[in-house]
Amino acid sequence: MADGWETLRLLSEPTRARILTLVRSEELTVAELQEILGMGQSRISSHLGLLRQGGLVSDRREGKHSFYGLNPSLDPAVHQLVIAALGVAETENFFSEDRKNLERILARRKQVAENYFNLVAGRLGRSYCPGRSWEAIGHFLLLLTPRIKVADLGAGEGMISQLLARNADTVYCIDSSPKMVEVGEDLAAKNGLKNLLYKLGDIEAVPLEDESVDLAILSQALHHAERPRTAIAEAFRITKPGGRLAILDLAEHQFEKARELYADQWMGFSENDLYQFIRDAGFRSVEVSRVSKEDQEPGFVTLLATGLKPAANT
Repeated sequence: MADGWETLRLLSEPTRARILTLVRSEELTVAELQEILGMGQSRISSHLGLLRQGGLVSDRREGKHSFYGLNPSLDPAVHQLVIAALGVAETENFFSEDRKNLERILARRKQVAENYFNLVAGRLGRSYCPGRSWEAIGHFLLLLTPRIKVADLGAGEGMISQLLARNADTVYCIDSSPKMVEVGEDLAAKNGLKNLLYKLGDIEAVPLEDESVDLAILSQALHHAERPRTAIAEAFRITKPGGRLAILDLAEHQFEKARELYADQWMGFSENDLYQFIRDAGFRSVEVSRVSKEDQEPGFVTLLATGLKPAANT
């Protein structure tokens, strides 16, 4: 870990300051940094190597891709120094252009996922979807209590919500695909489910008020999130004290083609990581277990995770 003087030396080079400013706000690959900065791979990798050696950035591997971000374990004094130094550096003109290029990269990431879900809208329930099985859904439905308010985050067409709405007080389906929302609304109207309400929105910025639902669910949606921690934090925000979170998602796997075939952002999660994400968001009584394994290759395993939001008086 670098001390204060070493940190200042690392930040004194403009390219390293630009890189650190970018990965401070978003995990990025070398290829994405190349595109944003307009520089060669070797130059980017060299600077990243120095920043990594100095303890200022960390990397996370997802299949064939490595994502670089600001080291979350920075010493508080060093972190304060980094933020102050970058605050001064960001007044330079080229940082404004970097931010525009970053926004374009992030918009393209989201567009890839939106294009996929718009393409399969109307037939998602009949198509293969990693981790979806009636066995897993059966476990999921056992947790549900009637006459409650539910938020189905990343609902797609709302296959699960269509079932829940028959007994629940209100079910909100949140999805970022306009086509999915359109198809879901048509299904709700067709089935006469007036308590099934679709909203266009991001699971990392849920368009619902604080403490407005009794149950927040994420069914095979978390691995499509840019920031799973943020999505879980949003679930905590909208859940009432004493309310519950339930997650169905893929266990960590190595099926790289899932990125291309299903617009996946994450190649599943380990039980430990998912447990920690939920705990860090503020939920308690957290449980994570494996509930199904597919027979066909690549043999996706589905995790069921739950957490309870502490009551207001605890």
